[in-house]
Amino acid sequence: MSDNPDEDELDRLREERMEQLQDRDGEQAREQAKARQQQADAQRKAVLRQYLTDGARKRLNSVKMSKPDFGDRVEQQVVALAQSGRIKDRIDEDQMRELLRELQPDDDGFNIRRR
Repeated sequence: MSDNPDEDELDRLREERMEQLQDRDGEQAREQAKARQQQADAQRKAVLRQYLTDGARKRLNSVKMSKPDFGDRVEQQVVALAQSGRIKDRIDEDQMRELLRELQPDDDGFNIRRR
């Protein structure tokens, strides 16, 4: 800081303006990220509507209710299969059950031994 009060005031005003600009830039970035996320969600839902029958969609929704992380992984897998062109027809409920079985992690559970 200098001995001149006018320069001190000018420095303080510059700092305030910089903070305002940084806040505005951060807000714009958050809004853009939110818009991109909404667009990606809309595209994902459109792909799922296109490639899943009503029964398969209901089964996937029930899985998402009980295991959200697993349901999201299944959705990502279906979208990836659709985008790569590996899905020929719509996935019905039986095919969804098979896909769920394939993607379900192998869980051996607990082994409790008593002596």
